Amino acid sequence: MDNTILEIKHLSKSFGTHQVLRDIDFTVSKGDVTSIIGASGSGKSTLLRCINLLENPTSGEILYHGQNVVARGFNAPAYRSHVGMVFQSFNLFNNMTVLDNCIVGQVKVLKKNKEEARVHAMEYLEKVGMAPYINAKPRQLSGGQKQRVAVARALAMDPEVLLFDEPTSALDPEMVGEVLTVMRGLAAEGMTMLVVTHEMAFARDVSNHVVYMNSGVICEEGAPQEVFGNPRKQETQDFLSRFRNS
Repeated sequence: MDNTILEIKHLSKSFGTHQVLRDIDFTVSKGDVTSIIGASGSGKSTLLRCINLLENPTSGEILYHGQNVVARGFNAPAYRSHVGMVFQSFNLFNNMTVLDNCIVGQVKVLKKNKEEARVHAMEYLEKVGMAPYINAKPRQLSGGQKQRVAVARALAMDPEVLLFDEPTSALDPEMVGEVLTVMRGLAAEGMTMLVVTHEMAFARDVSNHVVYMNSGVICEEGAPQEVFGNPRKQETQDFLSRFRNS
């Protein structure tokens, strides 16, 4: 049985004359936890935004179960309901309660009735430890709490793949752990995840696949023990040297 969910083929992205991604190829299979690492400006977040069709690739293909989602006429909203995204800056609706943030997408996109959506939302808010805060507005929450709500909101859509765009980089250091704990739990349960991260310990210990990007290309990829333990390329060695020596 083919467990491949996403195939990225020869993906490139330019903004005007500035090429941000060049000829990106990799595959995401069911249950994979893929961490994308690299210096700021290497194209990691742009890659994730292309995969979720928040940016249109300049060229190349993104195959979801063999279908090219960048082809003309493809139903992008339906695809996005299967490929969830957790953003660096939370992107919660500030005028809605925690619970309503986790209900609205289910009702509008998945066409669930409100009670069914509420029960499903509560299941995931409990999972991430945010059930006591269901009536709070985002402004009443810490950064770590907001991000846990954002994770619950994404999970409530029952995505097949969950994309994380630097989910801890906007958090105070003491709040990073609570979000990483949730993500570790999801990985242990077999959630397919694609994570852009600066958290090298997470990439090394939780992922089964690591992609190192440099200047818009995939410089090196492989199992964490290979990339972290025995990087082949000089650029990878240089990038990881600070982490490996710390």
